[in-house]
Amino acid sequence: MRYRTRVTAPAAVLIGTTAALTLGSPAQATPGRRTGDPGPETLGDPVFPALGNDGYRVSAYHLDLAYDPTTRLVDATATLRIRTTRALSRFSLDALGLDIRSVCVGGRTAVWEQADEKLRVTPDRPLPAKAAATVRVEYSADPRRTLAHTAWVPTADGFAICPQPNSAHTVFPCNDHPSDKADFSFRVTVPNGVRGVANGLLTGVEEVDGDRTAYSYRSASPIATELVQITVGDYVIKDREGPHGLPLRDVVPTARATALEPALALTPGLVTWLEERLGAFPFETYGLLPCNSDDPKAFDFTGLETQTLTLYKPNFLLQEEKKIGSHMMHELVHSWFGNLVSPATWADLWLNEGHADFYGLLYRYERGWTDSLGLTTMEARMKDTYARGDQWRHDSGPVAAPNEVNLFDSQRYLGGVLVLYAFRQLVGEDVFHTVERTFLDRFRNSSASTDDYIAVASEVSGQDQSGFLRDWLYGTKTPRMPGHPDWTVNPVSSSFAAPHSRRGGHWHENSATL
Repeated sequence: MRYRTRVTAPAAVLIGTTAALTLGSPAQATPGRRTGDPGPETLGDPVFPALGNDGYRVSAYHLDLAYDPTTRLVDATATLRIRTTRALSRFSLDALGLDIRSVCVGGRTAVWEQADEKLRVTPDRPLPAKAAATVRVEYSADPRRTLAHTAWVPTADGFAICPQPNSAHTVFPCNDHPSDKADFSFRVTVPNGVRGVANGLLTGVEEVDGDRTAYSYRSASPIATELVQITVGDYVIKDREGPHGLPLRDVVPTARATALEPALALTPGLVTWLEERLGAFPFETYGLLPCNSDDPKAFDFTGLETQTLTLYKPNFLLQEEKKIGSHMMHELVHSWFGNLVSPATWADLWLNEGHADFYGLLYRYERGWTDSLGLTTMEARMKDTYARGDQWRHDSGPVAAPNEVNLFDSQRYLGGVLVLYAFRQLVGEDVFHTVERTFLDRFRNSSASTDDYIAVASEVSGQDQSGFLRDWLYGTKTPRMPGHPDWTVNPVSSSFAAPHSRRGGHWHENSATL
């Protein structure tokens, strides 16, 4: 969630999955003794404890969506390939605001029910442990529906989606947790005159009945559910070449294509700069999606790193380079930290946001661009951040111990930068960069935890770094800064109103790269 200000409605406005059960399918479970158990309806995430489901893992999703411009509704089928980790008499998916029509498991009609944000599925035969199964869910969705939280971004000509952190399951039923990454393919059917786009590369275009076109896409690498992008609208595709022949694909509002070109043209240089530090770009393509809406309420953040196609507010990208370059670097960094290596839990978010701000700020200061505080060096910004350290720990907890309310505040962004800066001060630039690359290589296309990063840091540096990094990540007081014994921390004020905290149901945009 890049620099986000998500608006959350009261739980009472839930539509489609209320606290009362919604029962489905006239099919009955096979009578007699059933083996296995109902899979747990949570993965025990420390920030979103109800998110995700256990008893299986998803290996692949195929999402087939058709958009009707008259009703503005989406008719969809989600097909999941799962593998059980235990014998299951029942399992669940995350789903909210989806009008389920049918569920099949292994080609057989299954009993299903909806309760709160879960779709409970009882196959007609229990699933044995370590078994593969295909789950097919037919449903429809209204992108304009009011929900407690939603990924849908309705536009005048279609929609985009912003699933992070916990809203992919308002678009498709899924195991909605970044620890369960899977392969994705898509088929997006739209009326002629608009375009359907999704993550990955275009694999086919098909003319279908009713003056419609179906666009098919496939990702070459697994995707966390929170990084899925599907968009429909009046867009033009702008292709260009990045370093080493990397295909770059921008999905641009047709009417804004010329005006947005200066920003889009910056991407090859950004990729080149970052590849020198983190290694080759990890995916098959990259590009920007300036959403086709100028409504400031269309979505409540500036950019979101949906995999291979970063979602942006178009007006932001119309500014001069020094106003947007650092932010664009932040989003690009997420291709490595967040997308290539996803957080094992949402408490590990600092790995995403701290790294994105770290390299985004380095890029800014190398170019001599003044930041929002009027500072022009990393050292000056870190000294300022260091002084706020105890106050932020008081207000928002330690860097690696967020909760749902403060998950996306400055402690995960600049607080994370401060941790990385302190570690680099301790071990030196060469060791630090080796740690970074080793971490990315070791957990490529999977998820990793804070403990995983600490373990790599200790291994590469040849010293146990757990005490040092745990003090910085989990301590209630700001440790001494290596190399800067003169730096001091401001005293904590209990009445201090933190500008980076949540107020009035809004997430404030807290990246220092803005």
